Amino acid sequence: MPRPTSKPNQRTPQPNPPDVVSPIWLIKAICLTIVAALLCGYLTFCLLFYQGQWQLVLHPARTASSPASIAGIPYQLIHFGPDESATPQLTSWWIPSEPGSRYNHITILFLGDGDGALADAIPTLASLHNLGINVFAFDYRGYGQSAATRPNQQSMTRDADSAWQYLTTSRGIPTEQIVPYGTGTGASLAAHLASIHPNAPALILDSPRADLLDVAMRDPRAAFIPVRILFHERFPLTELLMTLRTPKLLLSRATSPDPAFRTASDPKLTVELARPSAVLYQQSLTRFLDQSVPSGSTREFVPSQAPLLQNPQ
Repeated sequence: MPRPTSKPNQRTPQPNPPDVVSPIWLIKAICLTIVAALLCGYLTFCLLFYQGQWQLVLHPARTASSPASIAGIPYQLIHFGPDESATPQLTSWWIPSEPGSRYNHITILFLGDGDGALADAIPTLASLHNLGINVFAFDYRGYGQSAATRPNQQSMTRDADSAWQYLTTSRGIPTEQIVPYGTGTGASLAAHLASIHPNAPALILDSPRADLLDVAMRDPRAAFIPVRILFHERFPLTELLMTLRTPKLLLSRATSPDPAFRTASDPKLTVELARPSAVLYQQSLTRFLDQSVPSGSTREFVPSQAPLLQNPQ
């Protein structure tokens, strides 16, 4: 058999070399992936703070039942503030004054603190009633027996507006006879009502807890996220009081008055209750109410020549 002959200058084809990935490109890709993961994690961290920031300043408590009385005082349990389905969302207490009492022409709209529930304010409500004043107090949504939802500044402001509307429409109480009384974070809500209802005769603020950015800034997460941009549960007060012309009784239970009190516009009466004193508390309310909402009179409120009162030593 004849042997095959090879052609001259013919080369055997060689396989193509494999593609080689540059190590620099791999390092860049890995770094980019890590940066993207860190950015997503940081944004998620910021989102969680934004959604849960209300827990820094609001601490609601739920209650299963209503008290039999307010420190022995009878009251009416009222549900109001219907939602789109006409279901009342807010639970309140109406504590009427005794017939012929000194201030039975005045109704206190009590706006409680953002901690606990309305039941925690029973001693204050009883003290107000004992002066002969009608008292209307309620739990915000998320508190007490009101609708179970997460509270925040926006929803609590709406609840305060609903309470005002209930008093003026359902009960027919004139605006000139309703005095907002705010304590803790409720002080901001009370000042808000006085600012949008200039006919309100007076405003009472008790131990305000407002302008709460400083509280958020003390959170450990503040070192890593832009709290000043993300935090919005501030319950502003200082700016409202600087321009509010409604007569104001400012009750301070700290060693010195709140900074918002110092810059508040006149007319105002500031009382320091650094030491618990039921007598001074009642005397301050009586003096203020006699001047700001006297019965059957339109006399203008005249602030004291010595606007800062203190507990007797």
